[in-house]
Amino acid sequence: MSDYQTIVIGAGPAGTAVAYPLAAKQRVLVIERDLFGGTCPNRGCDPKKMLYSAIETKLLANHMQGFGLSGEPQINWPDLMAFKRAYTSQIPVGTQRGLTSAGITTIHDAPTFIDAHTLQIAGEKVTTDNIVIATGQTPRALDISGHQWAKTSTDFLDLDQLPNRITFIGGGYISFELANIAAVAGAKVTLIHHNDRPLKAFPQDLVDALINQMTAIGIDVKLETTPTEIQQSSGHFTVQTSNGAIESDLVINATGRIPNLAGLNLSDIGVLTDEHGIQVNDHLKTTVENVYAIGDVVSRREPKLTPVAGFEGAYVAQSILGSTTAPIHYPVIPTIVFGTEKLAQVGVSVNTALAQPDVYTVEHLDVTHWYTYNRIKDPTAQALVVKDAAHNVVGIASLSSVADELINTFVDQLTPTGSPIYAYPTPASDLSYFA
Repeated sequence: MSDYQTIVIGAGPAGTAVAYPLAAKQRVLVIERDLFGGTCPNRGCDPKKMLYSAIETKLLANHMQGFGLSGEPQINWPDLMAFKRAYTSQIPVGTQRGLTSAGITTIHDAPTFIDAHTLQIAGEKVTTDNIVIATGQTPRALDISGHQWAKTSTDFLDLDQLPNRITFIGGGYISFELANIAAVAGAKVTLIHHNDRPLKAFPQDLVDALINQMTAIGIDVKLETTPTEIQQSSGHFTVQTSNGAIESDLVINATGRIPNLAGLNLSDIGVLTDEHGIQVNDHLKTTVENVYAIGDVVSRREPKLTPVAGFEGAYVAQSILGSTTAPIHYPVIPTIVFGTEKLAQVGVSVNTALAQPDVYTVEHLDVTHWYTYNRIKDPTAQALVVKDAAHNVVGIASLSSVADELINTFVDQLTPTGSPIYAYPTPASDLSYFA
């Protein structure tokens, strides 16, 4: 008999989502080599949103100046960081305690595959019927001279003091969100991106509008600018680029993330991977029958987001227990950038619609005069609505202070049955806790 019926590698949102349902009927082991709880609650979306709460409040207060408010609030970075740490400091211990309370065995170590049913952990061999890999992603290193001077989002989210000058390298979610936080908190911020199309999954009109907002609050957005070297001198840094030098007190590398596969020896047991992660079929099984992969470590076209990871974990638990044999079916998945305003979309994307004008139409709405946006004096609120040939709304993208609330309303409309996936973290994403 195997030591365990299922071993889960990774104790983040994906790993815990599969472990808990299994624990009632199986012997389950969860292995975590880093922080229990994973990236999102420890050094990702949750702490980012904790910091963003004060930033969002300041931005909303700025909108209301002269409309009943006078005097702008100021960000106290040490107090804000203490607020964040009060939350994140509890996550690893709390997560491990919760797993243990559910009867799940936990080990804090790095496992290595011996074969499809055997792992080596802390010098000992452990056997199992099923293995679920949920190891997530890790920041991609810069491939330039002086790359060692660049820090990551993990470092930014735990700064004791906010530096005067910060340079963000990359044009994705992380750069845009953290650059906004830093600038509103008082830093002089530069964001560089190697081409002219950052946040390329979103409609260009709305991305351009977001960049205009960022520029208005002092963020220097440099597109078509490639970093070539980072130089360090007396604690300060110079980022050499294709368009000149940028002086900085802190350089953040946010050029993307790669699958966290180091040390697992997957190729030795026949699990196929590519640059995007572990290859799986429509049952989230790898090329080895009893080995599954879920969450951000998977190579798939769906966005790599916390609620998607949890959705996959719940599905694999049902699959292992035999309560479903159907392939996984993803509902509509909302995506959101928490910037100077929130940029969100769900359903058929505007980019897809514009590429198929015989199938879809796109309507651009300026909604600043609508009651909700006028009430909060949202200066640039707008939406792009995608309709099919029958004039049904099949997708929407929005840039506004309340785009998260709007997008979750459309999630409900576009998910008539099954379990919806809400933008995270938002009030709607907390609904499962009421069950």
